Amino acid sequence: MADTTCHMSISLDGFVAGLDQRLDQPLGRRGGELHTWHMPGADVGEADLTATDWLMRPRGAYVMGRNMFGPVRGAWDQDWQGWWGAEPPYHAPVYVLTHHAHEPIELEGGTTFHFVTDGFDAAYAEASRVAGDRGVDIAGGASTVRQALAAGVVDELTLDIAPVLLGTGERIFEGEAFDFEPVEVLHSPLTTHIRYRRR
Repeated sequence: MADTTCHMSISLDGFVAGLDQRLDQPLGRRGGELHTWHMPGADVGEADLTATDWLMRPRGAYVMGRNMFGPVRGAWDQDWQGWWGAEPPYHAPVYVLTHHAHEPIELEGGTTFHFVTDGFDAAYAEASRVAGDRGVDIAGGASTVRQALAAGVVDELTLDIAPVLLGTGERIFEGEAFDFEPVEVLHSPLTTHIRYRRR
């Protein structure tokens, strides 16, 4: 079976998003400061370009949480198709964890969002089935990454550690054992990129 990967930007104090995620601030208050290393217009270096290649490498399927998919909460009362426009960057099936059923949304470039109401294990199993030898990526947000780590399915975890203190927000680590070892470290003035493999 191909690797399951996860690639997250994180603050020095362990947050991957700020509080108050909504339409006008999808990453919460100050959450965007964690992602300058791969945003247009940033003064990126070679390390950031390499890490962007890690982030954007094609995968066979993705699993993400509903908060990652968009700002709509509760019942689906808006015609929302994700943050990414008509052609999202995934180009593969994406399994979105939700408590509210929704018909699949097929967009350009091969991305179809499927909405899974029976939990992480079911979403991951289906993603693994369709991904084949291209592997699965756990795309976020924090709760979904925590579930993937707890389930022991992540083989490779990349953290982009930004020199930012958020003080509060969404965490992916909550005191559980960290069963990974670093295999590659790159750094720039914007971020330190650490690629870990499961021990």
